[in-house]
Amino acid sequence: MFEDKSEELTPISKLGEFGLIKHLTQHFPLSNESSELGVGDDAAVINPGNKKVVLTTDVLAEGVHFNLGYVPLKHLGYKAVVVNLSDIAAMNAVPTQILVSLAVSSRFPVEALEEIYSGIQAACARYKVDLIGGDTTSSNSGLVMSITAVGIEDDENIVKRSGAKPNDLLVVSGDLGGAYMGLQILEREHAVFLANPNMQPEMEGYDYILERQLKPEARTDVKTILEELDIKPTSMIDISDGLASEILHLSDQSKTGFRLYEEKIPMDSLTISTADEMNLNPVMTALSGGEDYELLFTISPNDFDKIKNHPDFTIIGHAVENEEGNYMVARGSNQLVPLTAQGWDAFLGNHQNG
Repeated sequence: MFEDKSEELTPISKLGEFGLIKHLTQHFPLSNESSELGVGDDAAVINPGNKKVVLTTDVLAEGVHFNLGYVPLKHLGYKAVVVNLSDIAAMNAVPTQILVSLAVSSRFPVEALEEIYSGIQAACARYKVDLIGGDTTSSNSGLVMSITAVGIEDDENIVKRSGAKPNDLLVVSGDLGGAYMGLQILEREHAVFLANPNMQPEMEGYDYILERQLKPEARTDVKTILEELDIKPTSMIDISDGLASEILHLSDQSKTGFRLYEEKIPMDSLTISTADEMNLNPVMTALSGGEDYELLFTISPNDFDKIKNHPDFTIIGHAVENEEGNYMVARGSNQLVPLTAQGWDAFLGNHQNG
């Protein structure tokens, strides 16, 4: 976990729970007007004015969601915040506060937690959110992080998963599949290292997909871009579990079917070439890979001209009547391939058919 093995490390017991929280959170100033009271009291106080409050939470467990054999602690702290802010962005709301709770085993010194909190602090600064509280406790097995994110937004701006209508256009931000391919590179090189610790990892040339996995970004910018285009999505979700799974979530909540066009799925050239190198179907990395944290949303067909040439967005399909089901239209043909949720399942610890 640390480069300098000779460094004198501080056991958590030396600070105690409250001393540890004070130590880790002392450099987190409040920047949002809605943050009335932050860390240091029995509870935080948020004053949203006359807006709606949006809440989300995620638990990240060592050995299930991350492997400290190749995930730097600072990146872990950053990513843990980002995955929650992505959920707030998917509601078309502005993230404003987070709460952070950690369960740590005795193998983690104070300096390890400082690394995690430096990543959390970087994310707070990048996205202008306030750390307003949390908890720490001991763990008998590894590291568990739980982050709750708060967002605030006017009622009329909030977008749910349930608003899509037949003929609405299906749109995605950014490109897909990169995070999954970054994970494959990390897993491959970690396996090589475990087999022979003297082997140097071959990471060169994979920078983009490694960053997509280790340091993803939440698309909080999409809200502003769509407002500038005078577009309000009819439904929206973030892509954490793979494109196919998220389309099925929209379908379930909106009571519509979808047609996804394989040839329209946006993918980076490095994602495609790395998938080919590993004998994987690139399209499957987008459909089932997950952790891209792009936004998937539907818009009225009347907004087609506003978005059709925008570099941030790709129209990848459209909604149909519910009874028409969810299918991908295969490249170069009209063959319909059923969409199945083969995304990440934390309880199975692998990719599953469902």
